[in-house]
Amino acid sequence: MAKKIIITIARQYGSGGREIGEKVAELLNIPLFDKQLIADAASKGNLNEEVLRKTDETAANSLLYTLAMGSNVVGTTMHFGYKMPINDKLFILQSEVIKEYAQRGSCVIIGRCSDYVLREEENVFRIFIYGDLEHRKERVKERHPEIKSSQIIDVINKTDRRRASYYNFYTGNKWGKYDNYDIAINSSTLGINGTAEMIANCARQLIEE
Repeated sequence: MAKKIIITIARQYGSGGREIGEKVAELLNIPLFDKQLIADAASKGNLNEEVLRKTDETAANSLLYTLAMGSNVVGTTMHFGYKMPINDKLFILQSEVIKEYAQRGSCVIIGRCSDYVLREEENVFRIFIYGDLEHRKERVKERHPEIKSSQIIDVINKTDRRRASYYNFYTGNKWGKYDNYDIAINSSTLGINGTAEMIANCARQLIEE
């Protein structure tokens, strides 16, 4: 490949965003970072990994802390001490880890406001993946048979609200808003494989320019 490219993927719940990211990474032969972010953040901050997993992609609820920090906490450092909410500690640590990943070379990063965290980096390809509700319902039902059919819509809506709240809180931008991304793709149109191939083909053109 001619140059480095960092692909960030934000996704609606049930759209297949993570699986698409895995296939893009495979097609381009580059690493994927998702859950590994939590382990690396825990190691970097000397924090309990299981505790961090429970707060992953969840915004802090401290009004006083929000007012003190302004609209977001990107760019801050870990000198605020034990009073900083664990959500904010995780976000800051993950942001530092994401930047380290980007410095190493080409990769795919799932969620965690990575498009915003890397906003000043070059060669970042920002993707938002969404899907038709019926396709998302079927996908969630298939992957999580323990969820009752009557509860699937509620689970989808709550998960998307949580992701939107997290993104909006830490970036000051609006999750899913088209001008925060380079491409927004409906995965229901081309399917998981077709969507991954489309993203990979676009990435190839970008790195060969």
